[in-house]
Amino acid sequence: MQSGHEAHGGLAGFEYQGSYIYKPAKKGSGVNGASNKRRKLNHVSSNRNLGSSISPFVPLLNGHEAKESVKLRYELFQDLWSRKERKIQDILRKVDSEVLRSIATFIEESSRETYNGRIPTGMISVGSNISSTGGLLERLRKELHTSGNACLITLDSGDTSNIKNALKMIIKAAITSMEDIDQYRDYLTSKMGPKLLPYDLDLLLSCVRKNGVEKVVIAFKDSEAFDSTVLADLITLLWSWLDRIPFVFLFGVATSVTYLESRLPRSAVKLLQGRLFDFQDFGDSIDRIFIALQTQDDACLWAGHGVSHILMDKSGDCFQSPERFGSVLKYTHMAHFFANPLSVLLAGKGKLKQLQPELCEAIRNTPSFRKHVQRLLDTKDIEPAEGMMNDDATLTKHVYLGIATAQQKMREVFSCIEWLVALSQNIKALKAANHSACIILALKGELLESKVLVDTLDAAKKLNSVDLGVAFGPMSTPSAESDAILDEIRELIRTKKTKGALRSQYDAQLTKHNTTIVGQRVKLTKGKAKLSNEDLKYSDLIDRLFDSLQSCLAEKLITPTNLFLHECLIYDFKSPIRYTFTPRCRHTVEQALSTPFDYLDSKENGEIGALSASQPPISILYQLYLESGAVANVYDLWRAFYMIVGGEDEEKCDERVAFSIFYQSLAELKMMGMIRTSRKKTDHLAKSAWIGL
Repeated sequence: MQSGHEAHGGLAGFEYQGSYIYKPAKKGSGVNGASNKRRKLNHVSSNRNLGSSISPFVPLLNGHEAKESVKLRYELFQDLWSRKERKIQDILRKVDSEVLRSIATFIEESSRETYNGRIPTGMISVGSNISSTGGLLERLRKELHTSGNACLITLDSGDTSNIKNALKMIIKAAITSMEDIDQYRDYLTSKMGPKLLPYDLDLLLSCVRKNGVEKVVIAFKDSEAFDSTVLADLITLLWSWLDRIPFVFLFGVATSVTYLESRLPRSAVKLLQGRLFDFQDFGDSIDRIFIALQTQDDACLWAGHGVSHILMDKSGDCFQSPERFGSVLKYTHMAHFFANPLSVLLAGKGKLKQLQPELCEAIRNTPSFRKHVQRLLDTKDIEPAEGMMNDDATLTKHVYLGIATAQQKMREVFSCIEWLVALSQNIKALKAANHSACIILALKGELLESKVLVDTLDAAKKLNSVDLGVAFGPMSTPSAESDAILDEIRELIRTKKTKGALRSQYDAQLTKHNTTIVGQRVKLTKGKAKLSNEDLKYSDLIDRLFDSLQSCLAEKLITPTNLFLHECLIYDFKSPIRYTFTPRCRHTVEQALSTPFDYLDSKENGEIGALSASQPPISILYQLYLESGAVANVYDLWRAFYMIVGGEDEEKCDERVAFSIFYQSLAELKMMGMIRTSRKKTDHLAKSAWIGL
């Protein structure tokens, strides 16, 4: 038995210990009249100083990992993800640029005259991901602010409980975006002319004229959530000012324009005229992000088959925004560097020249190391195998060499996938291969024998010389030998004497159907047309080309999990991703109610696991409900609840207040479907659900 603070490596080794003594950290006693506020501030500042000097990652290898390695793992994660995040942002900017350009052009060209006296209105269809409208509008606001001829005001449904609040938000947001908050106060307190109220549009008119703003764009972020009466009144009122203030509306539409139109009266709908901007195709954005991060030229870490399959399946089964998909990828990378001590090897020999003994022992215990040593023994290469097993320096040398080789092989895999997808896209008679699906197949080692590869090569074999030139185009094949054969084919095409395209023996157009009548029955037979000498040469070159491609792909499309130290390069633990990002509503609710301080900060010095008045009332009642049988007496529940809430000083606790809180908590449990009124006993409650079932 040893002290908890003296245990080697902190909490990392507790699971291997029979018991330990817990010694809580000493807190300030508050002597010398120091106030609680000052003690809290000192505590916060000391925590900040501590956080700046200590890495957020914990030591691994049962607590024996060196501090430098822990820090290096964190730095590697930060550096790697910063590069990948920039890539994601570039992709999102390219995806948004077309829609943003269309909306900006619409705003610039719209006017009261061109829209027949109606308010120019843009409907931004974003599908179920209404939250993505915020990012889109923010980028649009920056673009309009740069141009300087328009201002954008974003309204949420919570800001417009009534028409006055809506007008206040519009006026305040518009003035502060064109000038600043001090100028807004000056407009309200100006002694020139009559005093204007915060919801008077004359304030906005003065600001627009002063700053020469050509368009005032009002964006209704979640238009379906707005009160239809308030929205209709707001449209009517702003339309009446259209001859003085150049309004333009943008509506974020999650359902359909028809549904939004049905919620508004016809008189309000007639005041709007505009166009639809479709922004729903997020699946392509997610594919592009996944492909870009997996196929980066400088990539040193890849998501494995299991993780990739979960990520792409999840994005297909339910709606997922590109931003959320990026967050999941970030968690994947963080989990690898946080929990895998081998990830420090990605720093390279320059930053980590000598591996510590514990890390060497961990490497020797990996499945890929055992397979690698076994391969060496099978080929009678005993000396390197012995050195790796017994000498840390020899192991270090082979580890860095193995990682560099494995990374190069992974890049070759993705290069082959890119070539295959490009070839399938250039063949008109074939459906283009899905890049993400090909990556997932390759990560499992199944792409070589997959239907998509076989169909693509078979379709390419049947192409004539013209279509073959288009299919292969200027791109290079995966091997130098195949490129040389392709050059021979191009030379044959250039020097051919016949006028038409060259055809191989696999060309479907060379197949002839012969009809013969035997015994009053029609018999169909297939045959091949006779090939010319040039066609025979072309067929021979086609056979050589695709034999070369097959052997090259067989060599390069390896199974990644057979690589030496793939545990360092590939993150393929599905459980953290599934547990973190798969919704488990009931489990989460039950855990929150039974152990609320898993989610809330505890300010009590006592045991947070015990029932106490510091817990939320519904949590107290829920735990009493768990202790009761299938049927519980309401009065018994109330008395037990009151004893906990009132504590030792029940006389000082207002019973009526406690009673109202009890009934509120009871109603919440009933609303969640956990209890119902008993049919047999009117003063009893029956359980509707049991924890964990």
